[in-house]
Amino acid sequence: MSDDGPRTTAIVFPFDLFGSPGAGAGAALLGDELREVLADNRRETVPTRAAAYSDRLRLREFTFETLADYEGWRRRGRQAVRQVLRRGDFLLWLAGNHLGALPLYDELSALGERCLVVQLDAHLDIHDFAGCTSELSHGNFLLHCAGPLPPVVNVGHRELLLRPEHVARHYRLALPAELLALDPDRALAAVRDASRRAERVFLDIDCDVFDPAFFPAVGQPVPFGLSPQQLLRCLDAAWSERVAGVAVSEFDPGRDQDDRSLATLVWLLEYLLLRRCEAA
Repeated sequence: MSDDGPRTTAIVFPFDLFGSPGAGAGAALLGDELREVLADNRRETVPTRAAAYSDRLRLREFTFETLADYEGWRRRGRQAVRQVLRRGDFLLWLAGNHLGALPLYDELSALGERCLVVQLDAHLDIHDFAGCTSELSHGNFLLHCAGPLPPVVNVGHRELLLRPEHVARHYRLALPAELLALDPDRALAAVRDASRRAERVFLDIDCDVFDPAFFPAVGQPVPFGLSPQQLLRCLDAAWSERVAGVAVSEFDPGRDQDDRSLATLVWLLEYLLLRRCEAA
């Protein structure tokens, strides 16, 4: 790997227990696609923009194929995050279900108020309804963070039942999809302001933030979601040189249609790599 310029570590972490079991295959598929992209870039004989990141991207993959693989999954994931942050690399965390992002939140907890998470997700993962388990699940994992949650700004949720006071205990801001549709300037200004105040920013993309008309490959689709163009506007509002990583989760390729969702994510990952590396 070249030492010239910013480095990126992509970690494939296909954990998908306790919700959305098909999403583990999605994380593994994204890892395969990244390897194919890198191979294609290296075979190219004319200069392309991909030179900005191709020699500075390392890929690490976890597997969860046996019971032994799951032992200490959270500790091992957190250790992997810590190693990347200590090296100063940009982190791409490719999780199975959204619960697979918990090791990232565990590690960011230690940074306290210095680190902001901009979470793009149809659900606020603090569910405590009568019919929900109190044990760890992908619907309540933020309640199980190893320490105090870092400041979290949600963008794009479609929750209709959670009470405002419960949301406010766990989220710095929660900007519903309806606000992006009806008053996008206000929503994007709130994201931009929160991101500018943070020393470090992480972007956490749960694929069900997309409207299922654009992105069918999720286990729990929710209507009235974001278009790809709205997602880009949100990312742009949060973006600066302080963005230290991006997590992607809840991609279930078994529910895809003509690989539309896969193509969306591969384009998005390449776009983020270019935006990170070409700005340096």
